[in-house]
Amino acid sequence: MEGFYLVFGEGLSEEANRRAQALARALLKAPPRGLWEAVPAYGTLYLELDPRLLARGRLLRLLPVPEEGGEEGRVVEVPLRYDGEDLLEVAARTGLPPEEVRRRHQTPLYRVYALGFTPGFPFLAPVDEALRLPRRAHPRPRVPAHAVAMAGPQTGIYPLPSPGGWHLLGTALVAVYDPHREEPFLLRPGDRVRFREAAGPTPKEPEPWELLPEAPRLPAFRVEEPGLLDLVVDRGRFLAGHLGLARSGPLDPRSASLANRLLGNPPGAPLLEVAYRGPVLTALGDLVAAGAGYGFALLLEGEEVALGRSFLWRKGRSLRFVPRGQGVRAYLAVAGALEARPFLGSASPDLRGRIGRPLRAGDVLGLGEERPVRPGMAFAQVPLPYPFRLRLLPGPQFTEEAWRAFLAAPFRVARADRMGVELAGPEVPGGEGLSEATPLGGVQVPPSGRPLVLLVDKGSLGGYAKPVRVDPRDLWLLGQVWPGAELFFTSERNREINHMGTRIPWA
Repeated sequence: MEGFYLVFGEGLSEEANRRAQALARALLKAPPRGLWEAVPAYGTLYLELDPRLLARGRLLRLLPVPEEGGEEGRVVEVPLRYDGEDLLEVAARTGLPPEEVRRRHQTPLYRVYALGFTPGFPFLAPVDEALRLPRRAHPRPRVPAHAVAMAGPQTGIYPLPSPGGWHLLGTALVAVYDPHREEPFLLRPGDRVRFREAAGPTPKEPEPWELLPEAPRLPAFRVEEPGLLDLVVDRGRFLAGHLGLARSGPLDPRSASLANRLLGNPPGAPLLEVAYRGPVLTALGDLVAAGAGYGFALLLEGEEVALGRSFLWRKGRSLRFVPRGQGVRAYLAVAGALEARPFLGSASPDLRGRIGRPLRAGDVLGLGEERPVRPGMAFAQVPLPYPFRLRLLPGPQFTEEAWRAFLAAPFRVARADRMGVELAGPEVPGGEGLSEATPLGGVQVPPSGRPLVLLVDKGSLGGYAKPVRVDPRDLWLLGQVWPGAELFFTSERNREINHMGTRIPWA
């Protein structure tokens, strides 16, 4: 995996943003094979690629010339109720009465500079200079859906509940994102938005978009007891970061790939990811299955089945995942793969985006196809190394001070989920700026100095500094860490593995 930024201008430049958006649109109309993402932001375009299929130099030569002028966006009016919990604090810090804060916030005709962070979140600018305040020192763990917020020269609308470090001013009275609508996204990059103060009910949060068929064509197994977080995942969702959708896919792709290989399934075929506490499943027909990963033992009617080996799972027999040893995620594949419906190119859930859901008791999962496979294929799993040692590379906002802080002492995992791994340890100098695309494995450091390693369900855009990033070869390890686990970072600064984070001025 490689990634780099094309830089069209610095700061809040409408012209630079027009050029970034125009090039992104042109690339996404006919993406070359091997291009994974094209995510425009204020004055940058982040391009991520598979270097085995598409070399960076070749991609730069293939970049199309956008049409002059580009597409003109629409003007969209958004009704807003000013009831945010930070409204009075914003008034006090800016020295303005609350009614003047409201007036100044709704006066501009804002431009949609980007969508991201979460699906459909619009980054709008410019905010009146008298209202500009930096982000909160550390983000809130949960901002409610439809909240309208502000940070620096930006304002935006949280489509769904999520963490967030902006100042909450009010509530939008129309949903900017709903996966059930024919057009899920109310706004697109380049549109113009005007807020209008109004009264009315808060829109409902959208229900999850169902990825699993209600009646599978080829029933495979039934969920008797769900685990803590059981998800059907495939390779992930590519070329959707410009809409704010998560990449998703397996957190430990090495183990997921091994489980599919044991059965001869295509790479990235849908399979089951279980975390921390696994489910109890009953076969509805004779199946050939395989497990891989760490932190679990597989018990088939009480008898242990080795991970890393395919096995016959007879009709009516129950398979149980029992936590054991170090690690927290395992994968279960079945011959023929699991049946699931794609949303924008992938059957993987985006839980924050209300795409898909964890398994529930009574769910019946089906096969994608019937394919005879003999059991007994085995591949050795690499032992899980502990304590974890992760190779470090410079990030987009590299500083020597941050680099030394990461290498100085071990960190402990304070929190770990599919969005990222929050670390406790030495304080790391961080910062903030205009939002831009967030690389997978980038280590985000807000002004509070508490690092967060960004994983597959991360927001696609963010404004906190990313001074370092984890080597892509070690990202699979972060799918197996647990709260309290110890992490050591090692130096890979002089390695030329990839160009993730490189900023290339673009004339």
